Amino acid sequence: MAYESMDELVDRYVPLVNSEIYNILRGAPEELYRASAHLIKAGGKRLRPLVVLATARALGSLEAESRALPLASAVEIFHNFTLVHDDIMDNDDFRRGVPTVHKVYGVPLAITAGDLMFSLSYVAILKSRETGLEDEYVVKAVRALTEASQKVAEGQGYDLLFERSWDVDAEDYLKMIYLKTGALIEASAKLGAIAARAKDEVIEAMGEYGRLVGLAFQIRDDILGTFGDPSKTGKPIYSDLRRGKKTILVIKVARSSESAKKLLMEIFSGKASEDKLSEAAELMKSLGVLEYAQKLAESYSQLAVEKLELLRGAGLVVDEKAYRALKDLALFSAQREK
Repeated sequence: MAYESMDELVDRYVPLVNSEIYNILRGAPEELYRASAHLIKAGGKRLRPLVVLATARALGSLEAESRALPLASAVEIFHNFTLVHDDIMDNDDFRRGVPTVHKVYGVPLAITAGDLMFSLSYVAILKSRETGLEDEYVVKAVRALTEASQKVAEGQGYDLLFERSWDVDAEDYLKMIYLKTGALIEASAKLGAIAARAKDEVIEAMGEYGRLVGLAFQIRDDILGTFGDPSKTGKPIYSDLRRGKKTILVIKVARSSESAKKLLMEIFSGKASEDKLSEAAELMKSLGVLEYAQKLAESYSQLAVEKLELLRGAGLVVDEKAYRALKDLALFSAQREK
């Protein structure tokens, strides 16, 4: 499936966002700021700033897009802060093809770099005053990121606690991925609407779009974590099984039978052979769990598209190209290969 509208805006937005972020991530001590910029310079999808900028443009044209640039930078800096701390917690060696921040700079400086990035995400929001965003909307932007910040921390807490328990069901999982992943994409869409000076009900409607995209994105991420093509994902096959992640696939299989649960417990203990990993993956297919997860991702993706269509039907969309990009992004979230 082609995503021409989304690709076109990616080509436009990524250089703008990168330039804005690099201007913000400057200061002393230099090594601390280099550590803060390390992951961002390694690349990334820039999904969240794309949502901010495309939403602003869809609802408020090019004028709103320019007001949204600091907000787009804020969510990307914040997102990368969470990745720095995640990598420390998971003791990961690589991300985006480069050594993780704590492997290059050490754990104490990496923690401090993450803390700095958290602070600078708010500095970026306040910079939106310089691009013409009035104080009442700046306050709304600060509130949106603050609410997302709390939710992301709660989601990470649930994720860590799930590692200790097999008493986790699909509802628990969906709550966790909304908090850990969906909440920041929800905030991104809200920030774009705020930059467009949208009414509160429109801001909330765009937030719902972002929430749904986030759910679809994370479920698809979990599918790719087990079944993705390593040449596209950059991760080994069965990656999430090896890491003991309680994805929707694992939860559904574990609840199918006691023998399936025992197999997964053996794998998560770190003592399983490649054959056992393959057996668990085949169970996910034969029990219909893989198909279930993919359909669930697609259902959230389609609901996100319907949210956009309602806004367009109400005459609130002023830029068709950005609107199509947001639709593309919703569809991409459930179909992506990497």
